[in-house]
Amino acid sequence: MATPATDPRPLTGEPVALDLINTRWMHEGELTDLFAGAFGLTRVEGLAIWLESAGLAGRFRADAATLVHLLTAREALARAVADPSDASARSLIDAVLEHGRIRITLTAQGAGERSEFDDPTWGPAWTAARDYLELLTSAPDRIRKCASETCVLHFHDISRNGTRRWCSMAACGNRAKASRHYARTRER
Repeated sequence: MATPATDPRPLTGEPVALDLINTRWMHEGELTDLFAGAFGLTRVEGLAIWLESAGLAGRFRADAATLVHLLTAREALARAVADPSDASARSLIDAVLEHGRIRITLTAQGAGERSEFDDPTWGPAWTAARDYLELLTSAPDRIRKCASETCVLHFHDISRNGTRRWCSMAACGNRAKASRHYARTRER
């Protein structure tokens, strides 16, 4: 397979669960989807880009079956993040988690874990769902949606005081500050 194109998304590097949700973003006022042929990519090419960006390319293949499972996980995660009380979203996440498990191992460094899947095409979807559980365990209040009304991105707030509001200060944060400045100068 050829080397995947550069990841075109405005926010990358979030935990795998949120990074998967962020494969849909706003671009020039339009909802764009990395897995729907954005920027001239095919659906599987978009998957290859995401696997590479998320650090999963060496473990999983970019193919049609993996993409279908990943889209299922993305929808479940997006719904669960938007409304943690959504029972059907929790059921969908549980259904994804049914396709894998953690095997406890003993390594030279001590206790370890190894992920196992009933079908390897479920691997990335399962990994994202498990990552969401880890976020919920460690800091559920730090899972945030960008404060911009026009942005659909999510992030894990790792700031010291936990007050991050924007997916990116360079993008949404800067636009908000510029808008407030313009409103103040216009009032004068």
